[in-house]
Amino acid sequence: MTQTTEAAVRSPGTAKQPARIHRAWFVAAVTFVTIIGAAAFRSLPGLLIDPLHEDFGWSRATIGAAVSVNLALYGLTAPFAAALMDRFGIRRVVAVALTVIAVGSGLTVWMTAAWQLMLYWGLLVGLGSGSMALAFAATVTNRWFTERRGLVTGILTAASASGQLIFLPLLSWMVEKHDWRPAAITVALAALAVVPFVWLLLRDHPADVGLKPYGAKEFVPKPEPVQGAARRAVTVLFKAARTGPFWLLAGTFAICGASTNGLVQTHFVPAAHDHGMPVTAAASLLAVIGVFDVVGTVASGWFTDRFEPRRLLAVYYALRGISLLFLPMLLAPSVHPPMLFFIVFYGLDWVATVPPTVALCREQYGEDSAIVFGWVLASHQVGAALIAFLGGVARDVFGTYDMIWYASGALCAAAALMALVIRRRPVGAVLTAA
Repeated sequence: MTQTTEAAVRSPGTAKQPARIHRAWFVAAVTFVTIIGAAAFRSLPGLLIDPLHEDFGWSRATIGAAVSVNLALYGLTAPFAAALMDRFGIRRVVAVALTVIAVGSGLTVWMTAAWQLMLYWGLLVGLGSGSMALAFAATVTNRWFTERRGLVTGILTAASASGQLIFLPLLSWMVEKHDWRPAAITVALAALAVVPFVWLLLRDHPADVGLKPYGAKEFVPKPEPVQGAARRAVTVLFKAARTGPFWLLAGTFAICGASTNGLVQTHFVPAAHDHGMPVTAAASLLAVIGVFDVVGTVASGWFTDRFEPRRLLAVYYALRGISLLFLPMLLAPSVHPPMLFFIVFYGLDWVATVPPTVALCREQYGEDSAIVFGWVLASHQVGAALIAFLGGVARDVFGTYDMIWYASGALCAAAALMALVIRRRPVGAVLTAA
């Protein structure tokens, strides 16, 4: 870049006048579509447990272990992905991640042993999905918006639920009517189909197109690429780990993951099937959760812009815990009104925790908040991984999922208390990486 060009990019005076609709909203729209396309892989694990058990004779604990590897890597990759986005740009990281997801999902069609499930679905799809995790949404929000961040975070978080809504009924129909392999291929094709949208339409920073972030009063130059992405991610972790709020946020979000991705998303379909409910009906109920998840998450983003996020988190976790305690009594061969009430109630609360958690990370850790949130998300997925595995073990040992529902309800009550004791940080006093 020449000195003249560099000066032009960095000078506030050269910022373009914003269009009637700020480009940040178009970037958010592309991000939304990208997350929807990538959400297909999130819809499949719960549908695979029974078919893989029948096809290969693998225990539910073994299949749950592969899902656990996937969920753990989904979280542990996120903070490094956020740092890689700072180093190489959002477009490159997301395009590569989608390609890795497609390869991992496609290879499962030819697997014949449990270790291959661990490798293809656990390792490859886990690594790819981790780079497409909520840290992606947090990075886009932090770069392109200074106002309406809570609302945008809610909308982008809801994209995953929207993808679940789109893909779950289709994938469950494929699994029931045509075997699980066409469903795996569909996941691979969905991930590949989004790559051109990312490469052609997504931009890394408002300064790339000469604009201020939405709501900003001044032009924000694009920062220089950050060297040592992995080192920075670890450095930020060590700094954050010396603060109490980090452990409270990580603990509450671990329980969030345990009670959603690890438990309901992985084990609801087989648990309902245990009670005689058809797989397609149970998968459709999960899709309905996705409908109300969109409403609940967007509303939570709106609330986060206006109310104290600690109190919001406490309310969300308390209500979730109460609903899980009632679930074992609601499972039946057919769908009935109390079950529909649970689905609506749980859907509204599914990932409503994300906007206030992101807001608290931003309040506590400033410019490093996307990476810190990546580590908090890692705890979310570790919690999900543990419950995905332990749920399978509980089903194998006790012949029922009841114990795991009750335990998760109790954990949610603990999370509500933890959220209330996160201390406030004075304005301007934020953690920054060296």
